[in-house]
Amino acid sequence: MALAVPATLWLMAAFAAPMAIVLLLAVQESPDPFAPLSFVPSFAQFRALLFDAYYLGVVARTILLGLGVTLAAAVLGYPLALWLARLPAQARPYAFAIVLIPLLTNVVVRSLGIVLLLAPDGIVNAVLGPIGLGNPRGWLFTHFAVGLALTQVFLPFMVLALYDSLLQADKRLDEAAASLGASRARAFFAVTLPLSLPGLRAGATIVFLLASTAYVSATILGGKKVWVAGMIVWQEALTNLNAPTAAAMATIMLVWGVAFAALAERAVRTAAPWLRGAAARPPVFELPPALARAAVVALDLLGGVAAKLLLAAAILLLIFPLTLVVVQSFNDVPQASVAGFRAFTWKWYAAALESTTYLRDARNSFDIAFVSMLCALAMALPAAFALARAEFPGKPAVSAFWMLPLALPHVAIAVGMLRLLQIFIAIPPFWGLVMVHVVLILPFCIALLRTSVLQLDRTLEQAAASLGASPARVFVTTILPNLAPGLAVAGILAFLISFGEVTVTSFLTTARLQTLPVRIYAEASFSLEPTVHAVSTLLILGTVALLALVNRFVKLDRVWAR
Repeated sequence: MALAVPATLWLMAAFAAPMAIVLLLAVQESPDPFAPLSFVPSFAQFRALLFDAYYLGVVARTILLGLGVTLAAAVLGYPLALWLARLPAQARPYAFAIVLIPLLTNVVVRSLGIVLLLAPDGIVNAVLGPIGLGNPRGWLFTHFAVGLALTQVFLPFMVLALYDSLLQADKRLDEAAASLGASRARAFFAVTLPLSLPGLRAGATIVFLLASTAYVSATILGGKKVWVAGMIVWQEALTNLNAPTAAAMATIMLVWGVAFAALAERAVRTAAPWLRGAAARPPVFELPPALARAAVVALDLLGGVAAKLLLAAAILLLIFPLTLVVVQSFNDVPQASVAGFRAFTWKWYAAALESTTYLRDARNSFDIAFVSMLCALAMALPAAFALARAEFPGKPAVSAFWMLPLALPHVAIAVGMLRLLQIFIAIPPFWGLVMVHVVLILPFCIALLRTSVLQLDRTLEQAAASLGASPARVFVTTILPNLAPGLAVAGILAFLISFGEVTVTSFLTTARLQTLPVRIYAEASFSLEPTVHAVSTLLILGTVALLALVNRFVKLDRVWAR
C-alpha cells in the first residue's frame, strides 16, 4: 500500500486541491480578485452565466460544436480503425504512425496546418472555387473552421478507442456471419458495430469532453469571431482577473462532460444489453422487409466506396495539415497565413535558430518536460507495482483517482492551479509548471508501466533471491533491466506530452518563463512571420524521431494497447 502513496499524494496536492479551489471559487459571491475566499456558498456566478443571453449562447454553441466534432470523429474514425485492425501484424506499427504522430504533435502546430488549408489562397478554396463553392475570404474564423480543427486534433482518440474494441472482438463471429450468407454491409451493422459499441462509447466520451472544453484551436481558427466556453474561461481568468466567473464556467463545462459520459454509458447499455449479462431485446422499430432488402443492397453497392473515401479523408485530415506546415516553413512569404507557395527559402530556419527567444523557450520546455518525466516515472513505477502485484483496501478507487486527470477539463485544472500558486507565492513558476505537467502525464506512465510489470518473469526474481541476492540487488540486477524497454517507452511518451502541452501551460507561464508551445500559440494568434512554421517543422521531426525510437523498444501498435 505504501507504493501507492507517492502518486496519490502528488495528485492530491496538484490535482485534487486545484479542483477543490475551482469548486470553491465557483460559489463565491464577489468577483473581486482581491476579496477573501468565502465558505458561504453563493450561486451569483452561475446566475450571471446561465441567465445572460450571451453566455448562454456560448454554452449552447460549445455543446453543439462538441457534438458535431464527436459525430465527425466517429464517421471518419470507424474506417480508419477497421483498416488498422485488419492490417497484417508486421505492417500495423508503421500504419499506426499515421495516428500517433498527429496525436503527439503540438495542438498549435496542427491548428496552423488547418489555417493554411482553409486560407483564402489555400487548398480548400483552390478545389471548391472552380465549382462555385469557394469563399473569397477563405473559410477561416467560422464554426466550420473550428470544428474541422478540433476534429483533426481529437480524431486519434476516437480511432484508438475503436481500434481497441475491434481488435478484441472475436474474428470468428465475422466468419460465421459470412458463412451464413450475410453481406459485408449486413455483417458490419449486425456484428462489427454492436461489438465495437464500448469503444465507440469511450471514444465519443473522450472526444466530446476534449472538444467541448478546448480553446487553443478555437482561438487560432475562430479569430475572436467564434467564441467557445474555454475561451471565456481563459479571458475571465487572465484578462479580466475574474477567477470566480472563470471557475463557474469551468464547473459548467465539467457538469456537461459528466452528463454526456452518463448518457453515452446509458445508451450503450440499452443498445447492447449483453454487455451487462441481460438478454437482447427485439428492436423497437424495424423497416418493412422490402425496404430493408433494398437498403442492404444499396449499402453493399455503395458502402465499400464510401468506406474507402472516408478512410482517405481521415488519413488526409490527420497528415495533410502537418505536410502544409512543413511546406510553409520553406515558403518565402511575408506572413504566416499566406498559403500560396512563392519561392523556396531557408531564412525562416535561420531566423528560428538565431532567435534567442525561441532557443530560450525551447530550453524551458525541455527542462520542464525532462524534470516532469523523471518525477512521473519515479512515482509511476511504484504505483505500477502496487496495481500489478498488491491487494489493499480501496485499490479500485485509488486506481480510478490516478486516471481522473484524463477525464476532467484541463482548463478547470489550470484555473485551480493558477489560484493555488497565487496563494503559495513561495513556489517558483518552474516548479508550479512541473507540478501540473506531472499530473497530466502521470496516468499515461502508470498505465504503460503497469503492463510492463505484469509482463515480468517472476521466476527470475525468485531465482536471484534464492542465490542470496538482497531485495535491492534483485531490483537493480533483475527487475530494472527487464523493465528498461517499458521505462524508455513511458519516458519518451511522457516527455512528448509534456513538451507539447499548451492548454494548462498558457495559464501558468510568466514573462520570464515561457515555453515553446505557448510562444508558438501566442505568435500564431497574431499571424506573424513563417518562423513559427520552421519551429513547428522541427517539432514534427523531433516527434517522428522519438516515435521511431519508441518503435525500437515496443512496436507502436502495442504501445497504445498498454
